[in-house]
Amino acid sequence: MSDRHIRAIQRCYPQIYLACHVDHVRTKSNRHHLSAHDSTLLAHLDETTPMLAGSLARHLGIANSTLSASLNRLESLGHLTRTPARRDQRQTELRLTAKGTEAMAEASVIDPRRIASVLAKLSPAKQKRAVAGLALLAAASRAYQATAPRRKRW
Repeated sequence: MSDRHIRAIQRCYPQIYLACHVDHVRTKSNRHHLSAHDSTLLAHLDETTPMLAGSLARHLGIANSTLSASLNRLESLGHLTRTPARRDQRQTELRLTAKGTEAMAEASVIDPRRIASVLAKLSPAKQKRAVAGLALLAAASRAYQATAPRRKRW
């Protein structure tokens, strides 16, 4: 790994974020009744790969009880499922539902229309490479988070 790669990501990520970011939505302003916080929470989940509730709470820097209240609401809206973890039934696995995936995408601060416009600037082959690269970086980020020390808050 080189410092050049690190600097490239530091330079590129904000450019992508600024081009595709929109104002945060309010709970009542979208049909899924999601706040920006709800959307952020759902963005950390996946339909197939589970996330442990305790891991999500630690990552977000919130108490388990605070997360639990949000999860109760989102589960009642049909946006996620909670099941006992296979390895340790005291832990809870979280997964997005199809409805949750749709809701998160619509309430995201990363606008799908802007993403589409950005991707339209690339050929289909380059679009595929760009998405594959982001997926690789996201997978490595998840692997890092699983073993990383807890982040300190500012």
